[in-house]
Amino acid sequence: MTDAYADRLRRVTAQRGCDTMLSGVRPPSVQEQLATIRAIATEDLLPDCYGEGGPLDELERRVGALLGTEAVAFFPTGTMAQQVALRHGAELTGREAVGLHPLNHPLLHERDAYAVLSGLRAVLTTSAPRNPTAEEIAALDEPIGTLLLELPLRDAGFVLPAWDELVAVVGAARQRGARVHLDGARLWESAVHLGHPAAEIVALADSTYVSFYKSLGGHSGAALAGSTELMRYARAWRHRYGGNLFQQWPAALAALAGLAHELPRLPDYVTHAKVVAAALATLPGARVHPEPPHTHQFRLWLPHPAEALNAANLALAEEEKAWFIGGWRDAEVPGIALAEVTVAGPALELGADRVVDLADRFLRRLPQR
Repeated sequence: MTDAYADRLRRVTAQRGCDTMLSGVRPPSVQEQLATIRAIATEDLLPDCYGEGGPLDELERRVGALLGTEAVAFFPTGTMAQQVALRHGAELTGREAVGLHPLNHPLLHERDAYAVLSGLRAVLTTSAPRNPTAEEIAALDEPIGTLLLELPLRDAGFVLPAWDELVAVVGAARQRGARVHLDGARLWESAVHLGHPAAEIVALADSTYVSFYKSLGGHSGAALAGSTELMRYARAWRHRYGGNLFQQWPAALAALAGLAHELPRLPDYVTHAKVVAAALATLPGARVHPEPPHTHQFRLWLPHPAEALNAANLALAEEEKAWFIGGWRDAEVPGIALAEVTVAGPALELGADRVVDLADRFLRRLPQR
């Protein structure tokens, strides 16, 4: 066992033992996950086989209805789904350039797969910590085949544009002859801030990727949504990329469970995130962004080293059965650390006063300065 896995196992064990949790959810055991998918499966349900049949068909139908698209294809990973969408855009337009933000997932978290596997290249749309504006797209000094918009932009703090800004930037891309792809890994919870249902958001784009585990609590997996023609192409390239697995029914059933149980609760999480963020902003030296949050996730900075903050949180969990916020990492400014806060089901039990009380118990565990 590596040291990294041992550390993770300790954190997960501590989380599972907590009665109170501000950020995130209690990690389920294998048996608990099996019980969840068992409750979704009917007695006569048969497994899928190489990308069709079984719960995969029902999942694709359900997502298609929610997003209002002609067709949907299940993918084992969002990384694979997005590679296919960007490749398709390049082939249709004859342009290998993709409009990307420097903080977009393909640039930060996919080992440059879009370039290495598909021969595409990035044209950076803006350096600002937000999605690009229509004016910035109109001012690009070279043509692009596809504009990728990440909703929300996670590594800028889960930030979203206003609806009119989103419509305008899509229009600017169209005027330049580009297709539009939505990285909607967290699209489900973006509808509240944008003020429009998911189907209306997706209707702006040529293709959209959604995740089944980031906010819905699934095991893994993603979907690519768009036209029937795109899905024919997507299924062919999914096979070429090694994504046409023999059976994927556990992931499909877990996704269906997430759509049934977590999706309806996301608006409540988004609403309560504003309460949590306002309470955390009162802590000494704290900074919240965005304020108020655009989704149920946001960033928090505290004036302490990440190592001390992570140690204090773990001690609080192990000794008091309470989880504050984990995953701290040092910011660029020495002595300041940031963490991503996720407001989910457990946090709904905590009003502003209880959030501040939990924070005080956490802060008292930090070394005196």
